[in-house]
Amino acid sequence: MGAEEVVRLVDLLESAGIAVWLDGGWGVDALLQEHTREHDDLDLVVELADVPLLSELLGREGYEQVAGEAPRSFVLVDARGRQVDVHPVVFDDVRGGGVYQTDDGGEWIYPGGGFAGRGRVAGRAVACLSAEVQVLVHDGYDLTDKDYRELYLLRRRFGVEPPAEYAEQVNRLEACCE
Repeated sequence: MGAEEVVRLVDLLESAGIAVWLDGGWGVDALLQEHTREHDDLDLVVELADVPLLSELLGREGYEQVAGEAPRSFVLVDARGRQVDVHPVVFDDVRGGGVYQTDDGGEWIYPGGGFAGRGRVAGRAVACLSAEVQVLVHDGYDLTDKDYRELYLLRRRFGVEPPAEYAEQVNRLEACCE
């Protein structure tokens, strides 16, 4: 998933009135305002109410749903293999943010302030999850080298500490890369 396609899709969705926040690798790169690595996909957080229009618009662009289903995460892929992972949320002021339904039937709350992130992709301003929330969403699964590197970059640029169980690996990266 290249930067040009990210910008094109964000333009398409925002022009239709759909607010999207970049998450994952592109979200981190947007915060850093630089392209740090190749990306297999584009992770988007979107309000659940906007999912039907988002799906319709991306369908017109050749993206087909291949996995998952709202209200949980779902995946769309085009004929070129470009992948969009959609993470629907319901905003809930009482709980303080975006409520996301996990695959196991639970809920995860994106903190309200997490939607205040701003960054750039290929010079275009984009909304993204904040550095603090980018770190939070890296918790709870087996991380790969790219994930540890993202945690390292977020700490270096924004001073956000990784979860304790990942600190040793991030510290190793800092020792070798500084």
